[in-house]
Amino acid sequence: MSDDTSLPAFRTVPRTGVIYVTAEATRRGYRAGDPEWCNLGQGQPETGELPGAPPRIGSVTVDVNDLEYAPVAGLWEVREAIASLYNRLYRRGLPSQYSAENVSLSGGGRAALTRAAASLGTVNLGHFLPDYTAYEELLDVFKAFTSIPILLEGERGYAFTHEDLRREIQGRGLSALLFSNPCNPTGKLVQGEELARWVGVAREQECTLLIDEFYSHYLWTGRPGHLPLESAARYVEDVNKDPIVLFDGFTKNWRYPGWRMTWTLGPRQVIDAVSSAGSFLDGGGSRPLQRAAIPLLDEQLVVKETLAIHHHFREKRDRFHSRLERLGIRTDRPPDGTFYVWGNVSGLPAPLNDGMGFFRAALDEKIITVPGEFFDVNPGKRRARPSRFRSYVRLSFGPSMEVLEKALGRLEALVLRHTGR
Repeated sequence: MSDDTSLPAFRTVPRTGVIYVTAEATRRGYRAGDPEWCNLGQGQPETGELPGAPPRIGSVTVDVNDLEYAPVAGLWEVREAIASLYNRLYRRGLPSQYSAENVSLSGGGRAALTRAAASLGTVNLGHFLPDYTAYEELLDVFKAFTSIPILLEGERGYAFTHEDLRREIQGRGLSALLFSNPCNPTGKLVQGEELARWVGVAREQECTLLIDEFYSHYLWTGRPGHLPLESAARYVEDVNKDPIVLFDGFTKNWRYPGWRMTWTLGPRQVIDAVSSAGSFLDGGGSRPLQRAAIPLLDEQLVVKETLAIHHHFREKRDRFHSRLERLGIRTDRPPDGTFYVWGNVSGLPAPLNDGMGFFRAALDEKIITVPGEFFDVNPGKRRARPSRFRSYVRLSFGPSMEVLEKALGRLEALVLRHTGR
């Protein structure tokens, strides 16, 4: 039986953008850690030591009791530590405080989002275009809700105000809205007073905001004099009544993607629902890693890690973005957050002026990128027209500066070759 033989009862499950490009690179000899390759498609930051950051954890002690299953919602003491961290970072002096009952742990960001999707009722769920590639299958596989796309325009810098939010909720009958903040891939950030107004609209219109905050410690525009991180948790009035559900974890903001430890933060009723969904979807996360995570949730450690990330990745962001612009890869707006550049390649010579063409040409140079069309979230492929983002690519500055410099040199040579110079 050949590998591509179809089997009864199984559908073809599409690959998300990063999985697709990695599979294509693997066919050409790519292996993780190969110094000949430059992975600008990766959705993870560099995980090694950073100047000024706390030491990396290189080993985990496993207690004999941790050989048992963890509770589906996670170990109580870890949930308490996460709630306490949010209260200290975002809710000092506010009467309503998060508790362990407002937190559910899960084994990775997709698991957290899947639990939430499985818990939604028969509602209209809004999502932005462009946004995170994995949302597409997530929004298609669960049939209780109807996904409603909301178009953002590059010409406007992907702007979307709280008044736009109110109009979309009222006009489309949205009961929920899923989005990443800062946005993967554009880097657009809703923050400060405007984010507070979004939370106010959600409260007033009774529309749940499902906010993916996995890049919320990678902020390049922030409130002057404040720690460079942001969360809608800052603007919630009542943690058990306001319809604000947040997703975060160690994957990006703590630079431990291999731990697969994430959480959902929200009203108790939501946490009960997503935990129940977890009981049949995934069964819960790793007990030893949950316990080992407790010291990493110390406020001072988080502050040190965030400041180190800001210093190190800000330098990479500025150099990477500037070099790409000089190559003719334009951005609709410099990234406010994340470690991605959402590059418009339409001004490059063919075939580099198409996201998929750029991706294939870059593979020949042992560089991995992600074509923009993967971020045109299209559940069920209901929109048959060519993607609006086919002239875009997402380029990650998550890798080390050494890898970025190598990749930029190769891309410069590639562009020069195609311009005939």
